[in-house]
Amino acid sequence: MTNISQPKLSIITPSYNQSDFLEETICSILDQDYHDLEYIIIDGGSTDSSVEIIKRYDEHIAYWVSEPDNGQTHAINKGLKRATGDIIAWINSDDVYVPGAFERVAKAFYENPDADIIYGDGLLIDSNGNRIKRRYGINFNYNMWFYGVVEPFQPEVFYRRRAIEKAGLLDESFHMMMDREWWIRMARCGCRFHHIPELLGALRRHDDAKSSKHKKINDEDRWRIHNMYWEGFRFNDLRLHKIHWRIISLYYRAYRQLLKLKERGRFDFL
Repeated sequence: MTNISQPKLSIITPSYNQSDFLEETICSILDQDYHDLEYIIIDGGSTDSSVEIIKRYDEHIAYWVSEPDNGQTHAINKGLKRATGDIIAWINSDDVYVPGAFERVAKAFYENPDADIIYGDGLLIDSNGNRIKRRYGINFNYNMWFYGVVEPFQPEVFYRRRAIEKAGLLDESFHMMMDREWWIRMARCGCRFHHIPELLGALRRHDDAKSSKHKKINDEDRWRIHNMYWEGFRFNDLRLHKIHWRIISLYYRAYRQLLKLKERGRFDFL
């Protein structure tokens, strides 16, 4: 793909006290050597060496700020409001993009003009960057995403500007599953998702990761989403409703595994 056909790409990194991983995240973006890149870092007023790391790359960053905010979702929205790219994405400051990801995404959007959201496959890595597992995606299925609680790793997902304009910004009342609620909202307002069988990003699993430390909040966010968007029959008794949801979830998880087996001859439990 030549530079002429490359859309402008805006990447946002929200960060707070992630100096152990921040530089690796930054380098995974800048080393893509993408022609028309707008890189934005929204730091929440880190007290570690994050600001010093950011300053090392200042000339390659379109905008950065380090100031107190209202959390990760607020930080991402601050970045979304500043982003001017045709294609927009965010990556957390402990995750990374794989080499060539931006070229693959630009090519996919070029070849699929009706697609509003492109997502791919992703890696799960440990604190040292060692590969734990590859997650293989499948074509978008709303019921599978909503009821089965299976969706891409967040670094795999890229958005056309029109998808964000249609769905609006992230809901800042969500602290853990803001991306999941956003995807459901985008799907419900008619945005089109398209999967490409290409590696795009890596999600890091480590003891200080937000998802590791705040499972209770994660579960509360997930249940709020179900309460907001659940359709069809619903038991009045909350315990029965949760059992009902669990049965449906297991059904769609099993259905996903059958699709994976059919497509690739393998099971994938991530």
